[in-house]
Amino acid sequence: MAARLNYLDNLKVALTFLVIFHHAGQAYGYGGEWAYTPSNPAEVMPWIWHFFSTNAAFFMGLYFFISGYFVPGSYDRQGFGTFLRKKTLRLGVPLLLMGGGLSVAVGRIEVAHMWFVESLLLFSLLYAAVQKVRPDAAPARQSRPTLPGLCLAAAAMGIGSFFIRMASPQDNWVSLLFCKFEPAHYLQYAMMFILGAASYRLGWLDRMSNRTGGAALLIGCALAIGNYARQGGAWNDFVWQWFGIYESFMCIFISAGLLWLFREKVNVGNGALSWLSAQSYGAYILHLPLMLGIQYLSDGVWMGAFGKFMFIGVATAVLSFALTWLLRMLPGVRRVL
Repeated sequence: MAARLNYLDNLKVALTFLVIFHHAGQAYGYGGEWAYTPSNPAEVMPWIWHFFSTNAAFFMGLYFFISGYFVPGSYDRQGFGTFLRKKTLRLGVPLLLMGGGLSVAVGRIEVAHMWFVESLLLFSLLYAAVQKVRPDAAPARQSRPTLPGLCLAAAAMGIGSFFIRMASPQDNWVSLLFCKFEPAHYLQYAMMFILGAASYRLGWLDRMSNRTGGAALLIGCALAIGNYARQGGAWNDFVWQWFGIYESFMCIFISAGLLWLFREKVNVGNGALSWLSAQSYGAYILHLPLMLGIQYLSDGVWMGAFGKFMFIGVATAVLSFALTWLLRMLPGVRRVL
């Protein structure tokens, strides 16, 4: 079982690097609110919004899918009480510590990038509650993903997202008690978590055919290229008008294509990849304060906008993974990170 899941661990590592570089670029182009602004106005990359837009279409949704995939097996092995206890420890403790530290630093309740951990904890607790009330009576019947099925999931996600964005546009973050979420993308995240859990029960990842996986990857790449090609004009206007739907098709097809590609081509495990996988969760948690520190310390150093973007991304990734490794040597930390 472990060998077969190497590709999910490797894909999770790739997504962690993508998250770090996504955040590394936010100070140098429009990508939403960011806590650091370069003192040199020449440090700007107008084109990078394409990178942000394409990433946001799928990378956190795919994170939720992979996380959701592992939840049913964990619940089956551990049972209700142990599952709740371990999820609360694994997700709740980092959320409280990092969220508390950020809140003290800015003088208000702030979870920043920990919204993902917060939502994952909520989804996991809801899954456990549903299983407690209505446990699976029999093993689910295995099935196979198809292109029409992927289109149906994308259409459902897209239509729902389209109407949600009429009330709450993209990048509008809402606070509810101690929770912070972006309604425009939340349907995607919930659906991807559910699809991940369903994939475990129905055997979708193992049974996805090469034809379906390859076609999904090609369609996803074509949609991403179409998003990068937006430079104003009729095409940009069309995509922007229907972006909730366009983005959802990107999410489903890029995600399915990457899952297939990593299953077929990156389903390997070695010392380096295993090490990266073990540190990836901690690197996600720790990367933001480390990144902000590097950005402020290097503010007066001229590298060009792209050079600064790459330097910040690489330096943050190295430090985040290294610091996680060091922290995990401490007694009890591996239970949390």
